[in-house]
Amino acid sequence: MAESEFEYSEHPHRRYNPLRGEWILCSPHRAKRPWQGATEEIPPDTRPEYDPNDYLGPGNFRSGGKAQNPNYADTFVFDNDFMALLPDTPDGSVGEIDKGDLFVARAVKGRCRVVCFSPKLNLTIPEMEREDVVKVVHAWTEEFLRLEKEPYINYVQIFENKGEMMGCSNPHPHGQIWSSGFIPAEVEKELENLKAYEEKHEVGMLEKYVQDELTKKERIVCQNDSFLCVVPFWALWPFEVSTTACRSTNVLLPALRSALDAFPNRRW
Repeated sequence: MAESEFEYSEHPHRRYNPLRGEWILCSPHRAKRPWQGATEEIPPDTRPEYDPNDYLGPGNFRSGGKAQNPNYADTFVFDNDFMALLPDTPDGSVGEIDKGDLFVARAVKGRCRVVCFSPKLNLTIPEMEREDVVKVVHAWTEEFLRLEKEPYINYVQIFENKGEMMGCSNPHPHGQIWSSGFIPAEVEKELENLKAYEEKHEVGMLEKYVQDELTKKERIVCQNDSFLCVVPFWALWPFEVSTTACRSTNVLLPALRSALDAFPNRRW
């Protein structure tokens, strides 16, 4: 019996993620299985533009009733009232534990900031006007540049947990900026793999990946002269995209800020 030809879209296989140095299992044929499990309907968004009980609303008191927000009209940034990382964590041996290489702990310092994208409770980033999105990016950039000057900060991560299913504790559209004295393990692993790839191939991994994706044109979601958004070849999640700068840059946010004029005057 002749062996059938392998097809990525039909046969199970493993795909290598060069950023993490890990293999993932792909079973594309399972997408054909019947589904009689749970289905969800998108609930209607009935949030008002303003709610006096919104802890993040302009002029409102935050949780606990001590801090009051200013009557902000644009993007508003402040220290998280419930920081995961604290700037005054004790240094040295006070914060260190090591018992037989089994029970090991190290104190960490950091600072967590909250970014309210807009004063409106019912407005998320994809729905905002371009000039208002620019203000958010400017706030990200300013916060990044300020935090990186802190002597105890070695890493800054800007992100958004969106919606109840992601564990977002407040319905007001907002993001987080976590800065820490340590580099997270996943990021450290990616940095090591990026360095190893460039040493082996004499070209940057992401630079080469962008070139290949632009040539293949198989997984591109959207693009402009500055950034490329694709479903990565090694995607792990059902819905996953990767956005990469089209040109090499040491610090992404200033590059993003300078590239805003390249954005089309429309929503992606």
